[in-house]
Amino acid sequence: MWRLKIAKGGPWLKSGNSHIGRETWEFDKDFGSKEEREAVDSAREEFKKNRFRMRHSSDILARMQLAKENGFSLDLQKTKDESPLVINSSTVSEILRKALNYFSAIQAHDGHWPGDFPGPLFTTATMIIVLYVTESLNSTLPSEHCKEICRYLYNRQNMDGGWGLHAEGESSMLSTALNYTALRLLGENIDEGPDKSMLKARKWIHDHGGATMIPILGKVWLSVLGVFEWSGVNPIPPELFLLPSWVPIQPGRLWSHFRMAFIPMSYLYGKKFVGPITRLVMSLREELHIHPYKKIDWKQARKLCAKEDVYNPHTWLQECLSDCLYSFGEPLLTRWPIIYMRKKALQQVAEFLKYEDENSQYICIGAAQKALSMLCCWIEKSNSDAFKRHLARVADFLWIGEDGMKVRVCAGQLWDVAFAVQAILACNIAEEYRSTLKKAHDFIKASQVLLSKIEVILTLFLLTYLLNSTNLNFKIMDNPSGDFSRKYRHISKGGWGFQVADQGWQVSDCTAEALKVLLMLSKFSSDIGSDQMETCRLYDAVNVLLSLQNPNGGYGTWELARTYPWMEIFNMTEIYADIMVEHQYVECTSSVMQALALFQEKYPWHRKDEIDQCIRGATEFIEKLQNDDGSWFGSWGICFTYGTWFAIEGLSAVGQSYGNSTCIRKACKFLLTKQLKNGGWGESHLSSRTKVTISVMLLQCRWTASFIKNQAKECFRAYTNLDREKSHIVNSAWAMLALMKAGQVERDPTPLHKAARLIMSMQLGNGDFPQEEMIGSFLKNGPLCYMAYRNIFPIWALGEYQKLVLQCDLQRPTF
Repeated sequence: MWRLKIAKGGPWLKSGNSHIGRETWEFDKDFGSKEEREAVDSAREEFKKNRFRMRHSSDILARMQLAKENGFSLDLQKTKDESPLVINSSTVSEILRKALNYFSAIQAHDGHWPGDFPGPLFTTATMIIVLYVTESLNSTLPSEHCKEICRYLYNRQNMDGGWGLHAEGESSMLSTALNYTALRLLGENIDEGPDKSMLKARKWIHDHGGATMIPILGKVWLSVLGVFEWSGVNPIPPELFLLPSWVPIQPGRLWSHFRMAFIPMSYLYGKKFVGPITRLVMSLREELHIHPYKKIDWKQARKLCAKEDVYNPHTWLQECLSDCLYSFGEPLLTRWPIIYMRKKALQQVAEFLKYEDENSQYICIGAAQKALSMLCCWIEKSNSDAFKRHLARVADFLWIGEDGMKVRVCAGQLWDVAFAVQAILACNIAEEYRSTLKKAHDFIKASQVLLSKIEVILTLFLLTYLLNSTNLNFKIMDNPSGDFSRKYRHISKGGWGFQVADQGWQVSDCTAEALKVLLMLSKFSSDIGSDQMETCRLYDAVNVLLSLQNPNGGYGTWELARTYPWMEIFNMTEIYADIMVEHQYVECTSSVMQALALFQEKYPWHRKDEIDQCIRGATEFIEKLQNDDGSWFGSWGICFTYGTWFAIEGLSAVGQSYGNSTCIRKACKFLLTKQLKNGGWGESHLSSRTKVTISVMLLQCRWTASFIKNQAKECFRAYTNLDREKSHIVNSAWAMLALMKAGQVERDPTPLHKAARLIMSMQLGNGDFPQEEMIGSFLKNGPLCYMAYRNIFPIWALGEYQKLVLQCDLQRPTF
């Protein structure tokens, strides 16, 4: 049986905070009781049977183990309580207590809530390809791992034989070709699999034109493996890295996640690297293509892409540039003496990747980027210590559920904890869960990007020496090492990342939410408040937030915007939009506004003028982003519900209300028009996909004002409900939170009563809530599944509901 290990290190690993937040799985045949093994097997069978109806797992393996460790009896049947609901304060308290008992029981000992973080379905395959090419597959993934990965891939296969870009997506060439390849590399035979899955997959590939129709990301991976030719890939010249930093197309100016994929891909392209041509690789050459491999027109293949994958078509300018680079640039750059430019570029790229590896403790910014960087590291020196450190971090990305084992995009430890604390604090019974809050508080403190203990001692010694000898105003810094700005990194000391502190990438909204939670906890309990974070560390967090504001007042994710929106016309990915530039988002901007407003309550004179100016700029940015129908587009959650909730929270934090803000009044009207008959809200990820057509057009062209106004109206029609007008518990909670923040209680609490009744009716017998459709989003076409959201937001919404509605004798619910 599988065992989840929390905060454990191992050979070739380093950590600045004792590996707090790290999650890894190991197989132990003696672990667990007979009843637990049977429960796991039953959960696996149940998922397999219903996988086309409910696409997401419920994290049963992890939650079962955590609950046991915390002395909680977890009923895996999870049946709903069908008894009639009478809504009053006592009933809500009972619901919340049951939910909080369950949620506290699945908290890890280090204070965070472990969980899956599913995203693109091709991520697992790319890691398998790297391990195969580097001859590390068997040593890194023992047989039980391979068995569970195969289980996962088969469970995620669609009825037509293909795999979607994500769990709820229709089949695509990228995921289908890569996952088929991964299964073959894992040892699956050509016609094996449940219900002839491999045969169905190969038929889907052939019916849709063969692997030459795969998008460029797939072309790169298949070329690395040796089942595609580099001459069939549009140029990705590493020489771009030699350009001065002021040039808009310098890769260092691109959005961090794309940059950290583009740069290693340019390295692979520049070397035209191909792994060992084994018998299996030769077989795959025949299996994946519809024409004999040696007769494929690779020059034509580089422009091909299956219609199922084309979400962001190439522009004519991009096609012209690719043709020029392919026909003239690439032949020139590979000839003497200009080839020395390529060698220099490859050397600089390798040094850049080494720097990133070391500063992220070989975790990298995400799974896709890690796979690429790990391969480049192996190419540089196959037996290096650096590559061994890379291999040791593969386990950080592996996660197992009842659906099998997959490679997660990343983990969201800090993000979930910050929201979880706010949800608990929203409840009147929060005092009963001080131990849960204390552990979460300690986790947040330990997750701030800071110096390691040894570095602190050495730095303090140096600081004391300098102060005594020169009387300088010296400040300790803990940013990426060396001249980090020349490596295109932002300051990070005092910030928080999305996942573990060892990774080292600060994020604007994660920093803001963590700061906000620490300030809230400092006022909540003397038990927790006695162990408050040092004021200087709060100041460091504010420094990070102020440094990340863009000239337009808005906030991006990891960094400032470094290049221009029109750079999106060079987006080469085909499957994603808005990937080239660090755009600004309503969610990130709102989080910062809320944190700084709360910070000013406690520290009113610290950088007062700068914070005031920052809040004014952020407020104007959010107001300008509002759509004509009153909504805001959410980029990191689905979608208009999510964005509108964040906007209302941000504007309310700086003193706006339904009475004095046209924006909030329009937003409330929008949300109320989207409420379903059953009292809930249920928005589909298709809302994100529809919106992107508008945003890309506006970025690419300077349209007339009237055209922009007409296109903005399309946002209203872009809101898409789930099939059959189904509600979603998290969407419903977001809408409730937004309306309550905007004062809906005083006007008409009836919509809130209906939504609360729906949420309470969905609670399961053990206190959990059901896992539903994907609720996260990125790059418009990449839904994500935040496992803890199904617990966090119902608790948060019901907690606020109890305080604002049921304890104010304004209007009792009547049905």
